[in-house]
Amino acid sequence: MSSALGIINFAGRHIWVEGLQSYRPLGALSFLGRYRMVDFPISNMSNSGIDQIQVYVRRCPRSLVEHLGTGRHYNINSKRGKLNILFSEKGVENNVYNTDITAYIENMRVIERVPRDYVVIAPSYMVYTMNFDTMLENHIESGADISLLYHSVDNAKEAFLNCHVLELNRQKGVLSIEPNHGNAKNRNIFMDTYVMKKDLFIELVEKAKKLSSMYTLSDIINAECCELDIRGVAHKGYFAAITNFESYFNANMSLIDLKTARSLFDPSWPIYTRTNDSSPTQYFDGSSVKQSVVSNGCLIEGTVENSVIGRGCVVKKGAVVRNSVILSGTVIGKDVHVENQVVDKEAHLIHGKELVAPADNPGYIRRGDTL
Repeated sequence: MSSALGIINFAGRHIWVEGLQSYRPLGALSFLGRYRMVDFPISNMSNSGIDQIQVYVRRCPRSLVEHLGTGRHYNINSKRGKLNILFSEKGVENNVYNTDITAYIENMRVIERVPRDYVVIAPSYMVYTMNFDTMLENHIESGADISLLYHSVDNAKEAFLNCHVLELNRQKGVLSIEPNHGNAKNRNIFMDTYVMKKDLFIELVEKAKKLSSMYTLSDIINAECCELDIRGVAHKGYFAAITNFESYFNANMSLIDLKTARSLFDPSWPIYTRTNDSSPTQYFDGSSVKQSVVSNGCLIEGTVENSVIGRGCVVKKGAVVRNSVILSGTVIGKDVHVENQVVDKEAHLIHGKELVAPADNPGYIRRGDTL
């Protein structure tokens, strides 16, 4: 798919993962112990043959820039491809300007000079796999102006409340893009994924800028539903939208189940990430690990149950970690009981022996904190 430019969009002002996002952009959030959120859209693009990729970031860019590097670990050859990290700063002035349209306008010259006929745009806050090569081929064959990816769910009353939904006709033509108000359980959740010609994309961005500085790309496309041929494309397989703290916790926990994980991870469709050369995890005599995802470089002396453990974590003797997401470099001290928590990276839980939150309201322990 050398004819497409890949764009990874940052999350808009309606997306916020409490606690975790204070330290890094959403795309840099740790996911399932060893990945970052941005790994999934970039891997989808790389596997689909897209070698010109732009990643947009608005705030706290250090961790994302460090993780992305030159893009070599995503199988992007720097001689013929390129991974660009582009910034949008106007949102700092006032959150009302924190839109993808603002970011595209600020970087329009970079977009225009990429010699590609089409654009594939995907979000940094959704986890799924998709062959964009097939999606582009089907888009071209259909003759549509724009193709939008969606996932049908039956729990839209209590989940995906910060997402948008597609209203479709019987031919899967898009009638509108509306916020999910939670008033129906069966909805077509819009996956913030677009395919269109680059010239049309630029035209829509410029039109949105003239209409309103608050407009997003979905706003302008919604306004054009009556004028353009916009088609919905159904997605199958695992899908998660990380829109708040609860959805982050639930998505991590759901993939502990092997059957669920297999619906996302396919050996023929690898999810690339930045690796390190740490040693395998060491399990000491007396340790117990059940139904968990444990990354490399850990030292496990205690008990781990139904949890996600990031790289380089230490669980001391007598410690119990249950139903929790533990980010990299964390130390769980002797006889400490951690349950229903998200523990940010490099925290040291030493003195507080009972750190237990309700199962329906997980707790958060700050990065680098000592308790």
